Amino acid sequence: MCRIWRPAGSGFSRWSKSSREHGHRLLLQLVFSLPSPFDAFEKYFPLTILLCLLQGIFLGGGGAGGDMSPGAAMFDMEYARWLDDDGKRLAELRGGLQAHLADSNLGAVVEECMQHYDELFQLKAELARADVFHLLTGAWATPAERCFFWMGGFRPSELLKILIGQLDPLTEQQMMGICGLQHSSEQAEEALAQGLQQLHQSLADTVAAGTLNDGTPGPNYMAIMAIALEKLASLESFYQQADNLRQQTLHQTRRILTTRQAARCFLSIGEYYRRLRALSSLWASRPRENFIGTESLSPTGTELQGMQHHHQPQQNQFSGF
Repeated sequence: MCRIWRPAGSGFSRWSKSSREHGHRLLLQLVFSLPSPFDAFEKYFPLTILLCLLQGIFLGGGGAGGDMSPGAAMFDMEYARWLDDDGKRLAELRGGLQAHLADSNLGAVVEECMQHYDELFQLKAELARADVFHLLTGAWATPAERCFFWMGGFRPSELLKILIGQLDPLTEQQMMGICGLQHSSEQAEEALAQGLQQLHQSLADTVAAGTLNDGTPGPNYMAIMAIALEKLASLESFYQQADNLRQQTLHQTRRILTTRQAARCFLSIGEYYRRLRALSSLWASRPRENFIGTESLSPTGTELQGMQHHHQPQQNQFSGF
């Protein structure tokens, strides 16, 4: 385990967000331009330290204060590379559709996109074995993406709902296939959610066993922790099952669609998450001074009741939504 030294009063925390992001990009470009990631630390260690200071990265155990496990740090670097490659593949896919490529040529690009997602699922499986909590918290994704996360990634049934509106026209057989896939995904999601809830309850009961308020660990403290660790290890299985469901959903959707529909499918997924990442950036860079003094602008209870009464018909109009 190593920690990167941050000099007192160095002012690195006052660097702008764009400067830190630029430093991070330079670090990633440096690492992946070399034959082996180890070469980056062997040949350019002083530069690595500088860029990590700019970014505020700490390498070490997965504790508090921004520390990150080696597995999580490696995943974040690999995921940044994956995103960069994904953008290139989507551009190639968009160009193929606009150029009206033959289905055989376009199909090869679609298969590359599918294999690219398979690579991401493999990376996440390795992360689940190394640091399931990094996967659980979604720390590798942007805040807006995390708002829609379900067990470390997208909820398959919700993604299918988004795609249905982007793939028109669908034949009746295709619509039946996607609706059936959506229904089976919802059932699998519910089963996983119930199992995870039971695990949470069992883990909480184990940790809370014995007396908690006498200020001493108790005679069976180590036995309790050993049992809790065994149950905690089950988290890896749940999140790998969730990723398996996501992967199977993508593959089955690809089999239902034509080549051109599949190309539009991958473009829609990529653009959806690109917009979520852009939304996170806009939210982070919004002018904070606009939110000062909003308390004086908030309506009073009486005014709020009047507004609700005035807008009652519109509220009923959207009650189904």
